[in-house]
Amino acid sequence: MQSTFKHGVHPAANKGLSDKKNIVFMPPPSVVYISTAQHIGKAAKPLVAKGDRVIEGRKIGEADGFVSAPVFSSVTGTVREIKTLNTPLSRAEHIVIERDETSEETFRFKPLAEKERTGENILQRIQECGIVGMGGAGFPTHVKLRPKDKVDTFIINAAECEPYITCDYRILLEYTEPFLRGALYMAKAVGLNKVYIGIEDNKADAANFVAGVAAEKKYDVEVVTLKSKYPQGAEKQLIYAMTGRKVPTGALPSKVGVVVDNVHTALSVCLAVEDGQPLYKRIMTVSGDAVNEPKNFWAAGGSLYSDIIAFCGGVKDGEKAPVKLISGGPMMGIAVSDDEIASTKTTSCLLLLSEKEAFTGQPQPCINCGKCAAACPMRLMPMYIDSYILNGDVGGAVKYGAKNCIECGCCAFACPAKRPLVQSIRLAKKKARENNL
Repeated sequence: MQSTFKHGVHPAANKGLSDKKNIVFMPPPSVVYISTAQHIGKAAKPLVAKGDRVIEGRKIGEADGFVSAPVFSSVTGTVREIKTLNTPLSRAEHIVIERDETSEETFRFKPLAEKERTGENILQRIQECGIVGMGGAGFPTHVKLRPKDKVDTFIINAAECEPYITCDYRILLEYTEPFLRGALYMAKAVGLNKVYIGIEDNKADAANFVAGVAAEKKYDVEVVTLKSKYPQGAEKQLIYAMTGRKVPTGALPSKVGVVVDNVHTALSVCLAVEDGQPLYKRIMTVSGDAVNEPKNFWAAGGSLYSDIIAFCGGVKDGEKAPVKLISGGPMMGIAVSDDEIASTKTTSCLLLLSEKEAFTGQPQPCINCGKCAAACPMRLMPMYIDSYILNGDVGGAVKYGAKNCIECGCCAFACPAKRPLVQSIRLAKKKARENNL
């Protein structure tokens, strides 16, 4: 097997703020804002109305089609209203629920007994529990585990190459057995028995620990140590590093016989199969030099960023005051303008960056150095895409591969002129869709 991929960059890991912090529980806030659009595909259809009483774990939004997923209440309480609110990328319908602080009612599906844990039953449980890819994209897991092509390799992406984020790392150390069982359930759902887990060599303690537990339990699991390089956790780069196979342009990994999923998704599958727990809360990281108490913790879905930040001790003052709030990691995350946005199934991290950590200056003209092209793991020429789209030539941007970009941010990281190359490429993709190119 390979151990890395070509190109990429080496940003500072900055994981020391939170990587030693055990996972704790954040008390659910008094009001939660449950988005109906927490996944790729069609948003869920609300099943409740203003004034309805809901129970923690109960379905409040029905999947609207095959590529969709249900959503569940993260608290027991009363629906206050349903309204459209901001998300990091757009706007979406949210079900606003006021928590009943005196009730501890919780709903669970009936756990699957061992004899019931067939591949099809596992798929059905994943679908009814609303499980999606929790590494960021939010692709409904029941769809991913029903590939049209025959697969022979199931991989868990445990690279966690994005700087600052440590929630998957802590899961590997603290929820090792349920994580491994969940991964094996997912493999079983696609007709396989073995699981490969890719972990970067800067997390050797986690790799050794997971391998040791798997050996002790006699699980058919192979841990593959990968070179630490960004974006080692990008799907195509991970597949190449671990198998040597290249996913064709526009194709899914199943085209080369591979299915890849996330650490937290595997844990959620185990909880769904063995405990009947729907996906309505997740483990996330809050980090950055501007937050008082970086943490890894379970957060109720629909928690406002402001409530999450308050749980982490609030923000610092003076020269370490936050100048940028990012939903996600620093490379692929989205900078947001305020903290009145709610967490979802895919909110793995919140970053509060000080002026020292975040670039807040103005981009400069391209100097044609080619560093963006040298860094690009997809072998694109971002400087040309940027130039074409800024001049209104959508066709030229598409010609130079805008649609193949994985938006990893390597180009912007490498650019000495600090050009917003990823934003330009996102614009090019949007214009290409609008023009059917």
